[in-house]
Amino acid sequence: MKSLVLKLLKENSICTNASADSCVMTLYSSCRYCLESLLTLFRQASDPEFAEQSSDHRELVFRKITLEADNLLWLAEILSDRNAADELTLIWASQFELAKLHSKVPIMHRHLVSCVTARLFIAIGKGEALPSKETRRLLLDVWLQPLMDDYNWLQHGCRWFDRKVVEDGIGQTILTLPLEDQQTVLLAWLGRFLKVGDSCPNLQRAFEVWWRRTFVRPYAEQQGSSSSQSGRHR
Repeated sequence: MKSLVLKLLKENSICTNASADSCVMTLYSSCRYCLESLLTLFRQASDPEFAEQSSDHRELVFRKITLEADNLLWLAEILSDRNAADELTLIWASQFELAKLHSKVPIMHRHLVSCVTARLFIAIGKGEALPSKETRRLLLDVWLQPLMDDYNWLQHGCRWFDRKVVEDGIGQTILTLPLEDQQTVLLAWLGRFLKVGDSCPNLQRAFEVWWRRTFVRPYAEQQGSSSSQSGRHR
């Protein structure tokens, strides 16, 4: 049913501004509901006493987590396709508590949350979302580490996951930041990548671009300037 609704929304290119705005407002209302439910469920699942609950209760909570995360991923897909995911990116980047609780829930039940992060990086990389540089940096600060924690699972346990597209999206998100921010994020990534290899996003291309921007280009420009000045003094 979700795939059908998504298909119909993609085909619905002719609509009034009023109906489009109403649709987006409804989608964001659903997003907020999903986020509130997801945070409540993560709090339950990360509570020290949760392990003492019955297996049926624990399984019910985990099923609800999967459902809410899947719903949120679906909504992110719709909003991204309609180029209306800017606000969702900010909302998601501001989920500090959810990100903090992320590691306390088993990966098999939390990985769809990382899929939401991946989808928003894809949206930024494709230009479907154009959040501010502050939001892009916040998204990286809050959610890149949880995404890296789940990356190996996503590659093998998530059917739609396209590693290249996700990595391009992350790279583009990083490369649109100021150089100092690029350096901070990419050096932190490099430390992780050297430890776990393919179990981590491969951001080599973004790293190379940053390196050239930081070290090669300024040197080349300096050399060119020196040559030009020498020529004028002859």
